Amino acid sequence: MADRDRIPIQITPEKPQPFQRHHSARYYAQRVRESLATRVSKTICIIFLSLLLVLGIVAFILWLSLRPHRPRFHVHEFSVQGLDQPAGFENAQIAFNVTARNSNQHIGIYYYSMEGLVYYRDQRVGSTPLKDPFYQEPKTTTVLDATLSGATLTVSSQRWNEFLNDRGKGKVAFRLEIRSTIRFRVSTWDSKRHTMHATCDVVVGPNGSILPISKDKRCPVYFT
Repeated sequence: MADRDRIPIQITPEKPQPFQRHHSARYYAQRVRESLATRVSKTICIIFLSLLLVLGIVAFILWLSLRPHRPRFHVHEFSVQGLDQPAGFENAQIAFNVTARNSNQHIGIYYYSMEGLVYYRDQRVGSTPLKDPFYQEPKTTTVLDATLSGATLTVSSQRWNEFLNDRGKGKVAFRLEIRSTIRFRVSTWDSKRHTMHATCDVVVGPNGSILPISKDKRCPVYFT
C-alpha cells in the first residue's frame, strides 16, 4: 500500500490528574482561628478610628466655639471744636465716641486701665484715661467717650496753624488710638495678658465734625 493511502493516527496525551491534598482537622481549625483573629483586629481598628474621628470633630467644634475673637471697635463721633476759629487752640477741644464690642459667645474680656490717645501727623496732641479696670460680658457693647481739652491737649499755635492749613484743603486727618491691657476669660480660666491697640483713622471737615467716610468705621485691632 502506498504511503498516501495510510491514515494518520493522532495520539492525544492524557491530562495529568490534579493532585488532591487532604488537610487535617487541625489545619482547618487553625485557619478558622486566623480568620476570626483578622476579623477581630479589623473591627477593633474600625472602632478605634471611628472614636478618633468623633473626638477630632468634637475638639474642632470646641476650638471654634472657645477660640477668642478680638474686641471690635467702631468710631461713631469725633469732633474738634473751634477748628473754624483762627485762635481756637486757646480753647481747643476734642471729643469722641467709640464703642467696644465683645462678639464672643462664651468668652469674657477683662480690661485693665484704658487710655485714649489722639494723633495728628503721627504726633500726639492729647491723651486721657477712658475707664478704670472692668469686665465685659460676652455679646455686650461698651460705650467709650471722652473730651480732651486744656491740659490734656498739647496744641501749640504752630500746630493749630497746621490744622487750619489742612482745613483750607477741605479736611483734617487724625488718628484715635484706644490702648489697654486685656485678658480673655472662659469660666474660671484666664488667658495671659495682651497689650491691645485699636487704631481709628478719622477725618473731620472744615467745621471740625467727623466726615461720613469716617463715621461708624471699624477700627483695626492689634496686639503687642
